[in-house]
Amino acid sequence: MTTLPGRPHAALIVIDMQVGVVANAFERDRVVSKIQGLVDRARSENVAVVWVQHSDENMPIGADGWQYIAELTRLDGESVVHKTYGDSFEDTGLGELLSEGHVGHVIITGAQTEMCIRSTLHGALVRGYDTTLVADAHTTEDMRQWGFPVGPAESIAYTNMYWGWAAAPGRTAAVVSAAEVDFADRHGAEHN
Repeated sequence: MTTLPGRPHAALIVIDMQVGVVANAFERDRVVSKIQGLVDRARSENVAVVWVQHSDENMPIGADGWQYIAELTRLDGESVVHKTYGDSFEDTGLGELLSEGHVGHVIITGAQTEMCIRSTLHGALVRGYDTTLVADAHTTEDMRQWGFPVGPAESIAYTNMYWGWAAAPGRTAAVVSAAEVDFADRHGAEHN
């Protein structure tokens, strides 16, 4: 279980499901449907949904490509974290936000598999969080034109496989399907 004491709660993290990020994403509509189902479940179970939104010189704040896709809507009261690095924790307020919510378990969905998904998974694990990658709720585009050795299906499958082997003292790293996600408190007796 998490090495962060007094953190019994989980949060669903939706990373970079933005127009410019997923325009050419592999199995985009299927992944969006899986994420929407998880968002709906999280809301119905009073689990925090945290929206992460990337910006950089190619996708500046306010640009059309920077916007979240229309199919996924953030509700009032749901947090948004703005980032400029792959790791959603790096130089953002995500860690503080999760601390305030007593979150010790992050459930990761979104885009892009090889970059922001992997970086955030590693960032969470080294910071003490239990991590769950939702195997069928992350995506990427075909990155072979930039030298990646495999296509998107293989990259997603590889990430799912290797994250299942991730480990750290006192923390869990899991890979599950959207249907298998468990939002239940990890340590019900430790509520603050």
